[in-house]
Amino acid sequence: MKRILWDVDTQVDFVHAGGKLAVPGAEEVVPAMARLVEWARAEGIPHVASADDHELSDAEISGEPDYRTTYPPHCLRGTRGAEKIAETAQEDPVPLGLHPVKERWIRGREFLLLKKHFDVFTNPHADMLLQRLEPDEVVLFGVATDVCDDAAIRGLLARGRTVTFVEEAARGLDEERTAACLAAWRESGVRFATLEQAVAGFSRASSLPMGAL
Repeated sequence: MKRILWDVDTQVDFVHAGGKLAVPGAEEVVPAMARLVEWARAEGIPHVASADDHELSDAEISGEPDYRTTYPPHCLRGTRGAEKIAETAQEDPVPLGLHPVKERWIRGREFLLLKKHFDVFTNPHADMLLQRLEPDEVVLFGVATDVCDDAAIRGLLARGRTVTFVEEAARGLDEERTAACLAAWRESGVRFATLEQAVAGFSRASSLPMGAL
């Protein structure tokens, strides 16, 4: 089975308590996030990470946010808040922005999908990566459960992918909305795994051969 690790927006502004759009309880699950990244690295499993890459002119940024489609300034390009936390930082990722990159550059194990919208599939390289990696299973974690995790999972399901969600390595912004997302995912066939189950599922036999990337 070919697996990839899908890391959703584990950035300073979201995960650290002092971040500009801190997700409640996110700091508490950093050890779980770190363990998933460490295991993927050790086993040669592709690590696809998404990251907000905002500018103040972006449509999602607002001085009067509704916290559904608009949010206060966060993860602004070039700021500390936009960086990935140390525990999930990639060693040498291929950065993929919104402008098309020639396929010859899409090589390696780590990929960073930069985005200006909470839906990662607004970045055309998300689809390109799925087509190249062709995973049998996408193991997903990150923040926020009820916003960017939800958009990523819905997008993956719409593309016929099997998704496993590691709740121990994720947190949401709104408790009620998060519960609704979890229920909807279960109905849609998303698999839920503990951290131990997810890590136990990683093996060299399940990773994608590096020569295939």
